[in-house]
Amino acid sequence: MTGAPDEAMPQAETAPSEPSLERDGRRLHPVTPWRRAWAPLAGLFAVALNNAENLRSWTQSLGLGWLGLLLVVLMLCGAGYGFLSWRVTRYLVTDTELRIRTGLLFRRTAHLRLDRIQSIDVTRPLLARAVGVAKLKMDVVGSGDADELAFLGEAEATALRAELLARAAGIDPLAAPTAGEAPSRRLAAVETPTLVKAIALEALSGGWALLLVAGIALPAVLLMVAGPFLALTVAVPMLAGVWSGTVGRFLTQYGWTVSESPDGLRLDHGLLQREHATVPPGRVQSVRIVEPLLWRRPGWVRVELEVAGEGNESGLLVPVAGRALAAELIGRILPEVDIDKTMASITPVPRRSRWAVPVWRHGYGHGVTDAVFVARAGRLSRRYTLVPHAKVQSVRMTQGPWEQRLGLADIHVDHGANGTATARLRDAAEAAREVAEQADRSRLGRRNAAPERWLTGGTA
Repeated sequence: MTGAPDEAMPQAETAPSEPSLERDGRRLHPVTPWRRAWAPLAGLFAVALNNAENLRSWTQSLGLGWLGLLLVVLMLCGAGYGFLSWRVTRYLVTDTELRIRTGLLFRRTAHLRLDRIQSIDVTRPLLARAVGVAKLKMDVVGSGDADELAFLGEAEATALRAELLARAAGIDPLAAPTAGEAPSRRLAAVETPTLVKAIALEALSGGWALLLVAGIALPAVLLMVAGPFLALTVAVPMLAGVWSGTVGRFLTQYGWTVSESPDGLRLDHGLLQREHATVPPGRVQSVRIVEPLLWRRPGWVRVELEVAGEGNESGLLVPVAGRALAAELIGRILPEVDIDKTMASITPVPRRSRWAVPVWRHGYGHGVTDAVFVARAGRLSRRYTLVPHAKVQSVRMTQGPWEQRLGLADIHVDHGANGTATARLRDAAEAAREVAEQADRSRLGRRNAAPERWLTGGTA
């Protein structure tokens, strides 16, 4: 008995498989494991510092040979952990997102949507520059912390950043990997002598010199009276503050340049650690112009930015610049703002406010133009905060008991970078009108605002 031939079973169409981190993901640079090798030594140093009195007896009991062997074992353990962590860390770029898998004991996979990325910065620490690697840090809307890829080869980091920007801008995914970095045009550069002089003048006007003297004299007295531990406890924070405000600032702000490209303003700076950040103008929520007392004669100002998200951690557009150059740079971010007109719109506080704030009231002021709300504060170091109407999230008026008695009020304007511009000690009736009018200006500004795009022209 012969059976009928079997009919061929139809084969289901095979859908293209989703890219897998395990199969298609790329690893970081092989030098990455060594970034964790210092951790055991740092822990050992912390233990030794907390037990400084017993350190000598421990050293004598162990002997130099065993102590050296312990350090080597700790270094090998740290390097081994770093190697295994590097082995399981991968990243993958798809048409819609960047995936990063990390974690040796506890796995974590981050899915970063390209259309939600707010900034992509390239950082080159001193040792990383020596071996030709860089760190890529991404700030994403809705993420509390910035995700990073540390470390990549410098060429790979630059190419990956350009690819991510191109994909975020909507360029064809097939063309994005070869789009390359957008061209840029230098707008400003801070000369080293100018930076040194500016930091020195601000240190004198800000009291850093007095803090330095106190940071040396007070610990010296405590060393004789209470011993070295208390002296170090007092000296280290004070001297660290002086360092960060003087030498630390110079190291960070050295070689500061501002360039314009289709994806925003590019900021490059740093002596030991080079930073490369991009500020998309549409993400800027407020601009602050700072004018320290001893900078007024040479006509210098500092321009600070508050940006939505965690990009541009330094918060600076330019650390020191002349007023004309500062106005030009601000115009690149807020093209509708006329700085001279904005400053002319500021009016002082009422005379009766001297009963509330006798001395510092002279620094307070407030103004409004068609483009921005501006608040002035500070007498020794003047600060002008400009908030575009389209970026205002809420506006409110507050009065303390003494302000109510004097018929005064404060106007608070909140913007999208979780910051507030406050116009203090205004007339209460004026403040009430201003709150209502500012709400209307904000609604109109948001309605007419241009969409926030990564690229304003050209290719990434």
